[in-house]
Amino acid sequence: MISRSYTNLLDLASGNFPVVERERSTTSSSSSGRRRLLPRVMTVPSNVSEFDDDQASSDNPSSVSSDRMIIVANRLPLKAERLKNDGSWSFTWDQDSLYLQLKDGFPEDMDVLYVGSLSVDVESHEQEEVAKTLLEKFKCVPAFFPPDLNSKFYDGFCKRQLWPLFHYMLPFSPPDQDGGKRFDRSTWEAYVAANKLFFQKIIEVINPDDDFVWIHDYHLMVLPTFLRRRFNRIRMGFFLHSPFPSSEIYRSLPVREEILKALLNSDLIGFHTFDYARHFLACCSRMLGLEYQSKRGYIGLEYYGRTVGIKIMPVGIDMGRLQSVMKESEEEGKVRELRRRYEGKTVLLGIDDMDVFKGIDLKLLAMEQMLKQHPSWRGRAVLVQIVNPARSSNGIDAERIRGGIEESCRRINEEFGCEPIVYIDTPLSISEMNAYYHIAECVVVTAVRDGMNLTPYEYIVCRQGPKKSVLVVSEFIGCSPSLSGAIRVNPWNVEATGEALNQALSMSDGEKQLRHEKHFRYVSTHDVAFWSRSFLQDLERICVDHFKKRCWGMGISFGFRVVALDPNFRKLSIPLIVSDYKRAKSRAILLDYDGTLMPQNSINKAPSQGVMDFLDMLCEDEKNSVFIVSGRGRDSLGKWFSPCKNVGIAAEHGYFLKWPGSEEWETCGQGNDFGWMQIVEPVMKQYTESTDGSSIEVKDSALVWQYRDADPGFGSLQAKEMLEHLESVLANEPVAVKSGHYIVEVKPQGVSKGSVAEKIFSSMDEEGKPVDFVLCIGDDRSDEDMFEAIGNAMSKNLLCDNALVFACTVGQKPSKAKYYLDDTMEVTSMLESLAEASEASNFSMRELDDAL
Repeated sequence: MISRSYTNLLDLASGNFPVVERERSTTSSSSSGRRRLLPRVMTVPSNVSEFDDDQASSDNPSSVSSDRMIIVANRLPLKAERLKNDGSWSFTWDQDSLYLQLKDGFPEDMDVLYVGSLSVDVESHEQEEVAKTLLEKFKCVPAFFPPDLNSKFYDGFCKRQLWPLFHYMLPFSPPDQDGGKRFDRSTWEAYVAANKLFFQKIIEVINPDDDFVWIHDYHLMVLPTFLRRRFNRIRMGFFLHSPFPSSEIYRSLPVREEILKALLNSDLIGFHTFDYARHFLACCSRMLGLEYQSKRGYIGLEYYGRTVGIKIMPVGIDMGRLQSVMKESEEEGKVRELRRRYEGKTVLLGIDDMDVFKGIDLKLLAMEQMLKQHPSWRGRAVLVQIVNPARSSNGIDAERIRGGIEESCRRINEEFGCEPIVYIDTPLSISEMNAYYHIAECVVVTAVRDGMNLTPYEYIVCRQGPKKSVLVVSEFIGCSPSLSGAIRVNPWNVEATGEALNQALSMSDGEKQLRHEKHFRYVSTHDVAFWSRSFLQDLERICVDHFKKRCWGMGISFGFRVVALDPNFRKLSIPLIVSDYKRAKSRAILLDYDGTLMPQNSINKAPSQGVMDFLDMLCEDEKNSVFIVSGRGRDSLGKWFSPCKNVGIAAEHGYFLKWPGSEEWETCGQGNDFGWMQIVEPVMKQYTESTDGSSIEVKDSALVWQYRDADPGFGSLQAKEMLEHLESVLANEPVAVKSGHYIVEVKPQGVSKGSVAEKIFSSMDEEGKPVDFVLCIGDDRSDEDMFEAIGNAMSKNLLCDNALVFACTVGQKPSKAKYYLDDTMEVTSMLESLAEASEASNFSMRELDDAL
């Protein structure tokens, strides 16, 4: 039976998000009395409208003051069992679930609600009663999947697409023997649909103004888009528990941009290691053109006015839970039993899931190599390898992997005759595994790729009794950077790993103790509570300004994003500016060129006839002083605008200035000594030769190194190095070295669009025409100087006291301007309207003159 939450897959994957209908009280007699089962939400009547899709998220904070955390994960932290006597369901907390343990890091008065699926199939007629029970007794909201959806979502896209790719296994064609599978759009559609189901469950219980939402792992990477689209100001974090691959691997995913943009709808994105975060940031740079910034120790991405925080924090273990299980193991005598069994032998221990990425076969080969090279350990050392069942019933060739492991164990044991390998593939309880931790002299982890792997942490805590431990860990697992006292190995190098095993076995007790103490200090202070508390603190910090900005959604499908801007920042109204324009007596109009009058992607950069026409009309108005303020050279600007005699031109960011009606260029810089160019040009040529796709633009007053067509990562690296190099060699020269959007520019000091704007205002004031109307339009960082200069001009009394100021940027983005227009077409349309107003005024004046 199809779930009520199930919606059309093709609509979802194409981005046509269906309207989420509220539960109807008239559906059936059994549901007529249904109510939303979270009293905390229902006690705030003003928020009920939040569940209507046609309503925008509330701009005012709720009257409920206390915060609550909604944890969203693929699996609820519950164990489910169907009772044999009456066939009913029995649910208990899964004490080993990370999602249950992380509550310890939250404030005591913070409520925690869970949204996720169950590990068992619940019949459709039982779902409503089960959902009611879980919410009332466990504060859990279950999401029920139709069987066909769950198979494609979890076993299909999650385990056959994302899991292999995130662990560096490319989907070869034809499918490789390890189970890598080519992209199947139907599984992507199922993935989107499953995320949509989680979203529908969340909106049933969320209070968006007060709740935090923390989404976990790769199963739910597009969920942030659904939630952000519905609630613009929701406080939402995401944590990835798997590796994030390098951009070279990730870019092979056909839906790469959809997933990146969905993740960027979160407020905070967490990773276990800097490597994983670095790969994510590189993907954002290469595929979306976003650059990160680090400020006071925090990493952030500016994304349409929102700062998306990047959190690097490896997860820890639940110390209390582990210590109680250790006590239980000792009381049950399991530790004594294992000591008797392995008496006289040194135990090395491996505990891994049945997974192709765990490197179990490499561990066995390393053990074999160690016994060959160091025969004295034969009969004295034993590797106990415990293999947990595969997490997915459709794991990547689990049976083939199991067969290979069993064959290696049999061969090695026969080769040495002393059974150096003990292979255990039956499920063990946590107390039994802890008993093995207790007797092991060394734990060996040789995973070829693993998101975190908490086995070494658990081992360290369990060895606090003898206070000595040794770790041999793969350098490709998430916990490796935090274990500085471990013996790190490349598991693919079997010989070196074998030597590492010998080193671990031969280590003195004193050194084992020192390494153990170092590790235990870290593990005991960086537990799961520390991890969750740190994440919550950063989420609160990054969301502190949510209600101080104006937010609105843009885009369709997974291109949706929220633009967050200053409350005073608004779109320029053409009727408003035309009305004020007509009343003004002395107007200054400053216009950037590229990206303002001319689209950035235009091949022909010369102004169109339409642009020339409305500039002519504006310049004919005696009340106007019109200037083109551009970074381009004076030759090209002078040639293009020569037909328009009365337009002023400020070239090369204002170094050269031509006043309206004049043919002469005036120099506004501090000096005419350009000897520094002989220093700069060879440096730029050196970087150009070594950076494919870069070039040098030579201007009369400046040199610009451009790397727009170079590799983004390498170009950015070269630009940073060049910036430092030039700042060093030009330290005593009267120049400024600045970096911009894919450029590094060297120009004389004191030259900017802001300084030329102040010069224009000052000149008009001296001529007895103080400015009472300013229109300043630009699209990039250099134009921000003009916007700032307008404010300075007001404070210096260069403008009339009641001057009307319209500082306008092109595009909706953070700016010092108070207005925006969406694109060059809107700029052109607005200027045409002003030109028509001038023409009408001139026509009226001519008629009046004729009448007189």
